[in-house]
Amino acid sequence: MPAATLTSKGQITIPKEIREALGVKAGDRLGFHVTNDGTIIIVAKTVNLADLQGAIRPKVRGVTIDDMHSAARTAVKTRTRRR
Repeated sequence: MPAATLTSKGQITIPKEIREALGVKAGDRLGFHVTNDGTIIIVAKTVNLADLQGAIRPKVRGVTIDDMHSAARTAVKTRTRRR
């Protein structure tokens, strides 16, 4: 079982095999959860941008027929004024 020593500042170096198992590297964030039985779960918190794809849906307003007619009328008026 890998082990680490706690420094006076409360820091540890996570053993290489644990970093590899978590898939983390320097600068990544880790989350800690203590369960009711005292078990501590460590989770990699850094998220790859590709993992977020599709997580946020843009507000898309549908276009009605009336909107299309209005836009067409505006375009015709603009073109006829230019001539």
